[in-house]
Amino acid sequence: MSERNIGKVISVDSFRAYIRLDDDLKSLYKSGYEDIYEVARINSYVIIPIGADRIVAMVTSVRAIDETELGKNKEAIFLTKSARYLVATMIGTIENSGKYIQGVYNYPILDNPVWYVTRQDLDNIFDQKQKTIIDFDEDFYLPIGISPSFSDYKIKINPDKFFGKHAAILGNTGSGKSCTFASIIQSMFEFEYNGKSLQNAHIIIFDTNGEYRQAFQGTKDNPYKKLNEVNAFHVDKNGMKVPFWFMNFADFDFLFEPTSGTQAPVFKRALGLAKNQTVASIKKLIPQSYISRLETIVNECDENNNKIKNTVLSELQLFITELTFLPTDFDKTNILTSLNTLLGEGSKLTPNEPYPPRGTISTQVLTLCSSTIKTEISLYNVSIRSQEVAEERNIDLPIYFNFNDLIERFFDEAINENENSGNRLREFISTLRLRLQSYLCDERISQPLLLTQTEEIKNALAKFISFILGDFCKVYKTEDTDLFTNFYKDQLAKDDVEKLVPEKPSQVTIIDMSLLPFEVLETITGLIGRLILEFVSRFPESDRGKLPMVIALEEAQNYIPEKNRGDRESIAKKVFERIAREGRKYGISLLVSSQRPSELSKTVLSQCNSFIIHRLQNPEDQKYVRQLVSAANEDILQQLPILPQQHVVIMGDAVRTPVQAKMNTANPRPNSNNPKFIENWTMELTKDFPNYEKIAETWEKGEKYIPTIDEPEA
Repeated sequence: MSERNIGKVISVDSFRAYIRLDDDLKSLYKSGYEDIYEVARINSYVIIPIGADRIVAMVTSVRAIDETELGKNKEAIFLTKSARYLVATMIGTIENSGKYIQGVYNYPILDNPVWYVTRQDLDNIFDQKQKTIIDFDEDFYLPIGISPSFSDYKIKINPDKFFGKHAAILGNTGSGKSCTFASIIQSMFEFEYNGKSLQNAHIIIFDTNGEYRQAFQGTKDNPYKKLNEVNAFHVDKNGMKVPFWFMNFADFDFLFEPTSGTQAPVFKRALGLAKNQTVASIKKLIPQSYISRLETIVNECDENNNKIKNTVLSELQLFITELTFLPTDFDKTNILTSLNTLLGEGSKLTPNEPYPPRGTISTQVLTLCSSTIKTEISLYNVSIRSQEVAEERNIDLPIYFNFNDLIERFFDEAINENENSGNRLREFISTLRLRLQSYLCDERISQPLLLTQTEEIKNALAKFISFILGDFCKVYKTEDTDLFTNFYKDQLAKDDVEKLVPEKPSQVTIIDMSLLPFEVLETITGLIGRLILEFVSRFPESDRGKLPMVIALEEAQNYIPEKNRGDRESIAKKVFERIAREGRKYGISLLVSSQRPSELSKTVLSQCNSFIIHRLQNPEDQKYVRQLVSAANEDILQQLPILPQQHVVIMGDAVRTPVQAKMNTANPRPNSNNPKFIENWTMELTKDFPNYEKIAETWEKGEKYIPTIDEPEA
């Protein structure tokens, strides 16, 4: 019998081993060759030898049970001592080579001996070997915390596996989720990767509560030590501008909620007219209104038709002048010749005579002109058939148009195309137009979406994408004066810890969404996510994955909920579910953080392969988490309701083994500390704190209140 024996296996199921401790084990410790070893503490380990391999099992239950022994007379005799039992979840295998792998492929048998765990075993489990060269694909090398059970051992993750297949940080409010995420990112920048440091990371944080700026910039008294390397870029309310013309029809439909039967088709047509107007001006096409006027002339070229005599011919000179000077790539010569011929026929009429006008128009001339114009229209339509095919597509392209023109002009044009129901349709559309007008007048909505922008921003799409990804230095031109460039200039001009490093990518972009109104939160988050996905999907296949990025979704239940609000599915949910399914091949990873996992999209969470779970007390959330992970981890998850702050359960591809950990402390911390009630209640406040008037004033403007330097503090 091995000196390491502490008991034997008395029962086995698919992932648990039930162990009876030896009777001669007088305490829960055993003295070995090198040390005194614990054998029965929750979250500690035991070893079950199977041939040359050793199964590693985590202790999840410890109990003592009174036993009885039957005497010769078959009467029960109660023993004065109790037998002690362990329940241990089998989590991994130390192979004969010393390599630790997650999972079990060889199961113990009844009466299989059980050993205490040695320091060498722990070294294998936690991979504490010092490596000269790190294998980024295979090694678990980035320390993010320590083991509460074995304080000398660091808990390490593989960043490629953590971010490569999406990850989730879950836990109740106040349990430390924000600090966990901040500390992981900080650990990444503070680590040396085979002698190299990160210099081209792209981490985009959707900061719902406005708390991460401090974590990556710090304060003058406590600046982030990697400030220049990280070069964090903070997009606050003044920089939070997402041009509305980047929206596709699905975005417009979600935001403005047109009725599907009547309003949506007209809305879609109006958007098409607005965006195609821009395309037409670029490509020098003949506007549809001109084609319609030509078709009217063709249809009314009848010598007995007084309408052409009274209306068409009377307006023909003006139309010829307009068409002559209209810039177009199509040869208008034959059309203009026919129109001038018709104008000559019109001169045969006597306009001053009583109605109807008198005179004779050549039937042959009318027929010939009609046929010529009709042929030319057909040729024109053939020449622009690609444009007509692309018309629906143009609705979804990021093409600038004037939002007010959409309301005042293009709705009318779309309605006028439906001559039979024009008046009635106009009545149905009126409520939608009012809704668009109200959004235009609401600065809380119009400012972040730039609804009042009357001039196109040069290279707006390139500037916005580079802005969000932290690469604005690559498109920055000092002579530009657009709002993105101006905001960047302002950031560059800031002093001390807030100063950006010119001509250097910002490896962390913090998008402060704390002041976005609820009405546009889902639209804007979804739009940013979709633009990022479409941007990287347009890379050549040979370049796919060369710009990997992490999108961190704070309080994700706010914009990717599982349940629809009303009868409309969240537009952001659709986008991030698509990223969860397809983003990996383009190098986009999601890091989802939420205090209510049961309210999150099941599709997004099901695509997460790594989980960091803080305290969860809601039974529905606990149940939901158990459904997401392997049943083998169920016993470990029983600890979730009692986890202290900063303590987590980590499981999934990113760690060598499911484990409880105490996370590293973020330094600096995000601005998410719990308020100190008694300390603040016992303080004497200054007369001017809080500044109700200034806070209310900035509130009314949709701005964030920032105290001046000379303003008294509390």
